[in-house]
Amino acid sequence: MSELTQDEAFLTLYSDLAREGPGAAADLGWALSVAGTPAQARICDAGCGSGADTLTLAKERPQAQITGVDKIAQFVAAAQKRVAPFGERVQIRQGDMARLDGPYDLIWCAGALYFLGVTEGLRAWRGALAEGGRVAFSEPCLLARPSDAARAFWAEYPQITDMAGIRARIADAGYRVLGENLQIGAAWENYYLPMERRIASLRPGATGPLADALDAAEAEIARWRAAPSEIAYALIVVAPE
Repeated sequence: MSELTQDEAFLTLYSDLAREGPGAAADLGWALSVAGTPAQARICDAGCGSGADTLTLAKERPQAQITGVDKIAQFVAAAQKRVAPFGERVQIRQGDMARLDGPYDLIWCAGALYFLGVTEGLRAWRGALAEGGRVAFSEPCLLARPSDAARAFWAEYPQITDMAGIRARIADAGYRVLGENLQIGAAWENYYLPMERRIASLRPGATGPLADALDAAEAEIARWRAAPSEIAYALIVVAPE
């Protein structure tokens, strides 16, 4: 059997994981409350991955119409399977989250807005929001006086700022902040602990790109464990000015 490509190795690692990034159902519930998302809302889960948050959205708003969007076909297929019990009111499609149609009462984006840029993404989504619509997203955030270990964890994301910097990028997009919170600890455990088990299951016999992917994931987890109380996402709910 030929070795996997880098893309195939990435997808193998993430296959069967419930999440592709940090998050917790309680945080999503908080965001829905702050946003004032109505019972029969039209909601988009932008960059939905395999549908962990789409599933929570469907449970939290059982009368809402929900659309999940992701560019990776394997994640789309996994999400479609997870939300199938909800029927037609929850749809998953493959597409570009930079080009949402709408109108949506809420655009939810967990840990994926940085692919577009906070300012750029919020500007792109403005036309997809219904009147009174909100955006809730999580973004890497430096806490006060970060240690060397915390800075090392975020070394591959040089655009990272503290909360004030995120607020400035939101203002540049023409939005105002309705509420903000921090995701530390549990949200990251929800991501990394299952990944550790996945790595262990794949490690026997892993070679080439798959071994490289497992090594990289292990190294990332080790960097998080070096400063778990300092590694945070800012969870922010915003509205257009």
